[in-house]
Amino acid sequence: MAAIAQSMRRSAIGLGLFAVITGGTIAVTQVATEQRIAEQAARAEAQALFEIIPESQLSNDLLKDTVQLPASERLSQPGPLTVWVARKNDQPVGMIMPIVAPNGYSGNIHLLVGVDMQGTILGVRVTSHKETPGLGDQIETKKSDWIKSFEGRTLGQPPHSEWNVKKNGGQFDQFTGATITPRAVVKAVQKALIYFREHRQIIRERLNEAPTPSQEPLSPQAIAGESSNMEHS
Repeated sequence: MAAIAQSMRRSAIGLGLFAVITGGTIAVTQVATEQRIAEQAARAEAQALFEIIPESQLSNDLLKDTVQLPASERLSQPGPLTVWVARKNDQPVGMIMPIVAPNGYSGNIHLLVGVDMQGTILGVRVTSHKETPGLGDQIETKKSDWIKSFEGRTLGQPPHSEWNVKKNGGQFDQFTGATITPRAVVKAVQKALIYFREHRQIIRERLNEAPTPSQEPLSPQAIAGESSNMEHS
C-alpha cells in the first residue's frame, strides 16, 4: 500500500509540474503572438500615414508628433481623438485623424483621414476591416485606387448632399455587387471633414498654427444644414 501511495504522489506531482509548464508555455506564446500582432498593426499604420503624407515632405517626426483633440460621436471613436501632426519648417501643414466607419457590410471599417490646414483631404487609407473579399475589400489600395478618389476633396466639393455613392445620388463610385461598404466610407470621410470644420479653432490652437482670415469655422446654421443633408442622403 505504501508503494502504491508513493507512486500516486509522484504521479500527482508530475501532472502538476506538467500543467504548470504547459500553462506557462501557452501564456508566453500568447503574449508573444499579441506582441507580433501589435507590431504588425503599428507597421501597417505607419506605412498608411506616410502614404497619406510622404515623409520627404515633412520636417518633423510624424509618428511621434501627436496631439489630443475633443472626442466626437461623429467619428465613432471613444474618448479624446489622438491625431498625427505634419509640419514643415516647424509650421503645421496638416494632420491625420483615425476614424471609424461603423456601418460597413461586415462591421467597423478603420480609416486614417489626412487633411491640410484648410480642410482639403490629403489622403484616406483603410487600416483594418472585415469586408467581403472580392467585393468590399476594394477599399484597399492593393485591390483598387477607389480610396484615392477622396484626395483634393473638401466639405463643399462635392456639395454636401452629394457625399454619397452614385446609386444614391452622390458623386462616388460604388463597387459591382457592393454598395454598403463604399457608402459607409464616404459618409465617414464626410463626417471627418465636418469634425475638422467644427473644431477648427481648437485644432489651430493645439497644433500651434497662426490664425488666418480664411480659417473661420462654420456657423451653427451651416453645420446643422450639413447634418440634415447627411441624414436624408
